[in-house]
Amino acid sequence: MKERTAQMRWEARMQSPLLGLALAFGLAYAVPIVAPDARPWVHQLCQTVEWVVWGAFALDYVVRLTLAPYKWAFFRKHPLDLLAVLLPLVQPLRLLRVVATLMLVGRRARMAPQITLTTYVAGAVVGLMMFGSLAVLHVERNAPNGNIKTLGDAVWWSFTTMTTVGYGDHAPTTGLGRVLAVGLMLSGIALLGVVTANIAAWFIARFERDDAEERRQTALLEALTREVGHLRAEVARLSETVGAVEPSDPAPVVAGRTPEPAAGPAPARTGSDLVQ
Repeated sequence: MKERTAQMRWEARMQSPLLGLALAFGLAYAVPIVAPDARPWVHQLCQTVEWVVWGAFALDYVVRLTLAPYKWAFFRKHPLDLLAVLLPLVQPLRLLRVVATLMLVGRRARMAPQITLTTYVAGAVVGLMMFGSLAVLHVERNAPNGNIKTLGDAVWWSFTTMTTVGYGDHAPTTGLGRVLAVGLMLSGIALLGVVTANIAAWFIARFERDDAEERRQTALLEALTREVGHLRAEVARLSETVGAVEPSDPAPVVAGRTPEPAAGPAPARTGSDLVQ
């Protein structure tokens, strides 16, 4: 229990720093692609930041595995985290580091209690569009037959690909670019399904809440009707009881005369009264 508490404290403590490092990774990944003519030290700095961010997420995975009370269960429940940590080591390509960092950031974002489903989906859409645009621009910019040459073309292609519209005015021509297209298509379908399910769940919850309120009001109305019925029955019973008890007739009063008081017992006679 203590190890589990330590793991939870570590995850809560590292939530914000890791998300901040993810933003730094996005900036370091975008600068060399948007500004390919930048100075060499800028490219070197961005590459260093990318590896530092990946190392931070890898360290986070190792620490969580160490603090986990059941390490084999943690290993089995987090295969994507391990894959994201090992992926950049297989082939040191920038694209693999992008995929690994996105997987780790997505995992940590889902664990954050303050991040709702709507925020997560919106962030996932923006992140996938941004990294997809940068990745396809990096791959297709120097392709002989490529038609994605600017950042605007890449963003437009990413948007049409994620929404599965696919106008065809811009399309990747290289193998890696087509792999990116497949990934964006599948991600767009998955996110669209999540959004649709979320909207449907909201409507269902709203209808259930309205039905519950209507049932509550109906129950209150039925209870009030029964109470009114009981009150009517009680009033009718009291009326019958009052009608059964008749009051006695009063003594007649003669006009012009004050009724004499009722005769009471004669007053006791004293000794002075006898002498008189």
